[in-house]
Amino acid sequence: MSNMIEKARESINGLLNAAAAKAAANGQLPAGAVLRGTVEIPKDTANGDYAANHAMAGAKALRMAPRKIAEALIANIDLGGSWFSSVEVAGPGFINFRLADSWYADVLKDVVSEGEDYGRVDVGHGRKLMVEFVSANPTGPMHMGNARGGVLGDALASVLDRAGYKVWREFYVNDAGNQIEKFATSIDARYRQLILGEEAVAFPEDGYHGDDIKELARLFREENGDAYLDKPEAERHKAMADFGLQRNIPKMQSDLLRYGVSYDKWFFESELHNTGYVRETVQALTDRGYTYEKDGALWLATSRILAGNLRRAGKTQEDIDKLDLKDDVLCRANGFYTYFAADIAYHRNKLEKRGFDIAVNVWGADHHGHVARLKGALDALGLDGEHRLDIVLMQLVKLMSNGQEVRMSKRTGKAISLTNLLDDIPVDSARYFFNSRPETPVLFDLELAERQDNENPVYYVQYAHARICTLVSALAAEGHAVPALDAVDASVLTDPSERELIKQLAGLPEEIRLAARDYDPSRINKYVSELAARFHRFYTVCRIKDAQPGVLEARLLLADCVRRVIAVSLGIIGVSAPEKM
Repeated sequence: MSNMIEKARESINGLLNAAAAKAAANGQLPAGAVLRGTVEIPKDTANGDYAANHAMAGAKALRMAPRKIAEALIANIDLGGSWFSSVEVAGPGFINFRLADSWYADVLKDVVSEGEDYGRVDVGHGRKLMVEFVSANPTGPMHMGNARGGVLGDALASVLDRAGYKVWREFYVNDAGNQIEKFATSIDARYRQLILGEEAVAFPEDGYHGDDIKELARLFREENGDAYLDKPEAERHKAMADFGLQRNIPKMQSDLLRYGVSYDKWFFESELHNTGYVRETVQALTDRGYTYEKDGALWLATSRILAGNLRRAGKTQEDIDKLDLKDDVLCRANGFYTYFAADIAYHRNKLEKRGFDIAVNVWGADHHGHVARLKGALDALGLDGEHRLDIVLMQLVKLMSNGQEVRMSKRTGKAISLTNLLDDIPVDSARYFFNSRPETPVLFDLELAERQDNENPVYYVQYAHARICTLVSALAAEGHAVPALDAVDASVLTDPSERELIKQLAGLPEEIRLAARDYDPSRINKYVSELAARFHRFYTVCRIKDAQPGVLEARLLLADCVRRVIAVSLGIIGVSAPEKM
């Protein structure tokens, strides 16, 4: 596991502190001088590859002008055996470093030696982390929001795995509660309409009106005839809910597998109720003094819990009053537990019973009001919900065609579902487009996603990979196989396009670290798109086939390293890396 960008920063810190100690020893800096600062990659690398601000950060403590400090440091710095060829002072006291040939060679070494594991970092230190995503109600087809959530969750799980976490993927099936009763009521109404006529049976106003419900009712009647017409309502509804779920859930699983999404576990809400875990969790909150009875229902003192958290965070009572915090019902007067009670129990199950260190949920932005309440409930249970539960909120999806928003499927004329989408759009395009910044809405251009040219960003990246595969194959046929690393002199790779390409290769571990930190797998899209762009520029400027001996081999190895890293990057976001296009 190597991060050459981070290693370069650490090396600069070490070189500057060694120089500070030496400068203090000979009287150029005050005794005991210890410098701390940041090392950044400047946007314009004309004056250096890395810039350190240690001299400016230490000016106040050392009571010296930043530029004088920087000059003293440079006078005492020893770059021998380091990854840097030169260092100089710039502006008010920046210290600029230029990378040496050895750093570029070591990047290629890491890419080759680490293979498919290239880009792995260890910020997770093996901690157990669950990513729960999609978790669509099993009462109908999955929609476009689920399509986006599937990619974001799956790609985020891959990123976190590469960042050193022990990752578990989970789908939470809401197979209990009000929405399942509404599901059963809807099927029941359509079933009785089939037998008695639509005019004879009123369809519930708040029922599910989709054609999928009509189809389930038809199939139920096909299998059972009219036998359920006179059965008690509770028996009818249980049979119809079970019938519908037994068909909808496998369809959800097969659609997600088609989409390249699989899970370690499909966790059923009904399990929490059947085992008494919801009741036990509510009792635990009661035992801790966080519930009360009102109007025959049992309530969670959510406002008191959140107000306490806010006061500990430094908020004033005036700030808290403005939020108009409210309490939540856990158990209704009829004895049925609410969805919120089950959700608390589910997350307690994650953190306490199954021992996950961190739970990450990918939710739609419309759930934002639920975040603080759930975290607060976990805090009340002593599970540190503030730090152990992280929520990624994703914005809406709009499908565009010819500049207009699309509300109907091009093929079926019905509301667009995940199934409809994958009938129309390649899986690779769907996954690439939907893996964008969670907090921004997605404008999904149907025509662009289907295009087979460089205007389509996923095609552009895949073409770079296929282009390198073709190049490697053609040169192998002429007797130029990709050379071993120790057979190449990387110091001949001096063209700016070559150096910039190697720097981009070096960036994958850093992008993994940042994507894991920010829960933003879209960074990998941007990274691999830039890698493809830099390869195309390199390929235009630097001839490979006709290059001089030594240069040809080095450039061929560089191209093959790009091929490897494109494949790794696309694999992280679940997109294929074709060898031919």
